[in-house]
Amino acid sequence: MYEDEQHGPLDGFTVGVTAARRAEEFGALLERRGAAVLHAPALRIVPLADDSELLAATRRIVDSAPEVVVATTAVGFRGWTEAAHGWGLGGRLLEALRGTELLARGPKVKGAIRAAGLTEAWSPASESMAEVLDRLLDEGVEGRRIALQLHGEPLPGFSESLRAAGAEVVAVPVYRWVDPEDIAPLDRLLDSALARGLDALTFTSAPAAASLLGRAEKRGLIPELLSALRDDVLVACVGPVTALPLQARGIETVQPERFRLVPLVQLLCDELPSRARMLPIAGHRVEIRSHAAIVDGELRPVPPAGMALLHTLARRPGWVVGRADLLRALPGSGTDEHAVETAMARLRTSLGAPRLIQTVVKRGYRLALDPAWDSPDASPAC
Repeated sequence: MYEDEQHGPLDGFTVGVTAARRAEEFGALLERRGAAVLHAPALRIVPLADDSELLAATRRIVDSAPEVVVATTAVGFRGWTEAAHGWGLGGRLLEALRGTELLARGPKVKGAIRAAGLTEAWSPASESMAEVLDRLLDEGVEGRRIALQLHGEPLPGFSESLRAAGAEVVAVPVYRWVDPEDIAPLDRLLDSALARGLDALTFTSAPAAASLLGRAEKRGLIPELLSALRDDVLVACVGPVTALPLQARGIETVQPERFRLVPLVQLLCDELPSRARMLPIAGHRVEIRSHAAIVDGELRPVPPAGMALLHTLARRPGWVVGRADLLRALPGSGTDEHAVETAMARLRTSLGAPRLIQTVVKRGYRLALDPAWDSPDASPAC
């Protein structure tokens, strides 16, 4: 790294955001650190007041209070009580909850519980639902009635484990995820991932991950997407539950130690620069990101066509790449190889060091890799 660098840790990187909730906040955190953000909500949330399943579950609880209530998210718990007040059941719901063993998954949920005038009986230090499950099973749940506030996903294994141990589980679906009304942004995000136009793809809920995979499957793109996410695009999840649909497909993910947006952003700030390729070219040090290059520590934004050429050349550093191959790499490529020459001229100008890319007469172009560089990555891909 260069001490006089003026760029942010995510400058030149493109991050895909699939979140429906708090997407603006998440995107702003990324952009403040220099990232270009491509947002496409993979899901939308059914409004609480319109959800007949939540109303039915609320009536069951006020008519017959459970012995244990597990609150999993602050926004979900607040939404539940607000919706109950809207249905004229708010007072009865709070009275029912006062007589239960109220378990809170983490500090934010504790805050929401106390704001409602209630007190939690216990909360795990790890903020992990696995620890909540262990506590319940250790206490013994046979014959007990347990209400579980869901948070948009089914918490795989949690309810099943309680039922297998003899509990009656009342699911409280505080909000439900459904497909986005406009699918076009999600398709654009998928296409960008396939084209390696993303450096990272982020998920803050398991349903969003499942939805993106489902959309790829519907378009017949699952093999291509899995290849991109396994080999080229960093997949970052806010926590282990969110990662489950991806891991089931063999996709490795990274997760912050604390399951929050700010630690997730910091994780990207640590991971992406460390993964970026640094090449010694024509006496310069060049780091290639998705929409920019860093030449000797200076950020050099590059137009999309130029980045497509640069990425193609960087896959075989030092080797000649023919004009026909470069033409196919250009966005919306046609048949006129003159488009390659035009885009190449602009790329050289953007990089500020024309000698980084050499023209090989009648053959194509190559990165002028320093001859002393010795790396297995210098070999052409098979």
